[in-house]
Amino acid sequence: MDLAREHGISTQAVRNYERDGILPAATRTPSGYRTYTDLHAAALRAYLALVPAYGYGAAAEIMRAATRGEVDAALRAVDHGHLQLLRDRETLDAVETTIGVLTAAPPRDRPDRPLTVGALAHRLAVTPATLRKWERAGVLTPGRDRVSRQRLYDPDDVRDAELAHLLRRGGYLLDHIATVMAQVRAAQGPGPLVESLAAWRQRLAARGRAMLTAGGHLAAYLTATGR
Repeated sequence: MDLAREHGISTQAVRNYERDGILPAATRTPSGYRTYTDLHAAALRAYLALVPAYGYGAAAEIMRAATRGEVDAALRAVDHGHLQLLRDRETLDAVETTIGVLTAAPPRDRPDRPLTVGALAHRLAVTPATLRKWERAGVLTPGRDRVSRQRLYDPDDVRDAELAHLLRRGGYLLDHIATVMAQVRAAQGPGPLVESLAAWRQRLAARGRAMLTAGGHLAAYLTATGR
């Protein structure tokens, strides 16, 4: 099948895309063979371009809506992808800002034992209620004493709280800070995270370029459908 050969995929994959509503339904010859047209080729090019830009799930959602003629729904899904990319860029900016401040400022001594919520609040000059609010937002993840169930903040938790405090003072919202802190914890600290920032920004740039490419193919498909 020429349609599959152009993109190096199997004929079964093309049939699956048709079955799932990603491609328009093919016409059939009297003997039962599927017939694909330039419209199907445009749809397949659009879908395969959308995948690296928005991911498989969103790409399928966009194409199903476009194939059904629901252009507004398709474009709304595209908008959500752009909003997510913008949020990811803002998160990266926040991480870079935080890491830059930490690099420029002399490091604070880490406690040699876990701190209670009151002790950490005193260290940061905030209230215990503030720390509990940060925990509910996912910014902090302290452990608990097995007997008293009291919150205990180990040195890594203290580091996270200090990073969060910097971001909060910079005007960032709690849900945004929670995303930043998840990145810091995944990298096991701000030091290793610095090394990944350039690669992270390159991935965002690649996704942005992929969105531009996908937009052209999606526009061509919508034009081909007459919508």
